Amino acid sequence: MGDLLGVAVLGAGHMGADHIRRLDRVVSGARVVAVADPDAARAKEAVAGIEGATVHEEPAAVLDAPGVEAVLIASPGPAHQEALLAAFARGLPVLCEKPMVPDSAGALRVLEAEARLGRRLAQTGFMRRYDAEYRRLKSLLDDGRLGRPLMLHCTHRNASSPPDFTSAMLIGSSVSHEIDAARWLLGEELTSVTVLRPRPSSGAPQGLLDPQFVLFETAGGALVDVEVFVNCGFGYQVRCEAVCEAGSARIGDDHGMLVTTRGTAGARVPQDYLVRFVDAYDREVQAWVDATRRGRVTGPTAWDGYAASVVAEAGVRSLESGVRVPVELAPRPGLYAGGGR
Repeated sequence: MGDLLGVAVLGAGHMGADHIRRLDRVVSGARVVAVADPDAARAKEAVAGIEGATVHEEPAAVLDAPGVEAVLIASPGPAHQEALLAAFARGLPVLCEKPMVPDSAGALRVLEAEARLGRRLAQTGFMRRYDAEYRRLKSLLDDGRLGRPLMLHCTHRNASSPPDFTSAMLIGSSVSHEIDAARWLLGEELTSVTVLRPRPSSGAPQGLLDPQFVLFETAGGALVDVEVFVNCGFGYQVRCEAVCEAGSARIGDDHGMLVTTRGTAGARVPQDYLVRFVDAYDREVQAWVDATRRGRVTGPTAWDGYAASVVAEAGVRSLESGVRVPVELAPRPGLYAGGGR
């Protein structure tokens, strides 16, 4: 491995372009050597000014490009399984944006393929684990000062949803972050999902069931509730409150700059996740680069990606049926024993 880790990026859309910028201008120890996207013009725009970066339309071509030592997958979720398996076949370490694979059967195939290798190659991109506030909350819960956690109350709001956003995607795309955060914060698997549907907001596109209220039960008996509202109209807002036996702790209250003028006071509300979690993304990718250069793979595992897909699928079934749906996970491969939560 050279002085700089040669990274291939799959996907040059909103998320991929931001990661290309991050690898080129923010993260140390890495360089973008190749980018793949079906829209060649978009890929060329994303790598403009990056010396030596090549552009490809096919993922296989970018994985075999000269200088590629690791892969960052930021393409749409349905393309992840093929890309992950191709990277595994080449022995390339991967940082894969969530969802690792949207459907649980495909996620299980990826999990089993990595387990057969006998070593980790994949890190799943649950960036909240790298957010400063989430990390402080995790530390507080782990040290036991507040006693056992009993409940998590979560809020996940977006100003607006993309044109092709579906009711199921509120669970599979948005709440997937809360699924992983809850498993990680509590150190427990989620065992059931119930999705309740209040009347849709007048600001939601026709036919979109928005907002939704999601209730998870955990293996240890804790409860996790999530209000997900992707067309709230005013900005991007993520909050989490842990209620424990001897106290509570809440993060995400937007303690930014407060501006007071002419009888009013207010704070700026972030408009999307790339603003709210910019530091978390920076730390996540830097940690991945640092570990990869040392020949290691750290962070959320393929098991975490698989578990999130299974829970999300159960959530979609509850959304459609209106009833509580149990979560059924496959046996955990030994490669992931004792970790990933």
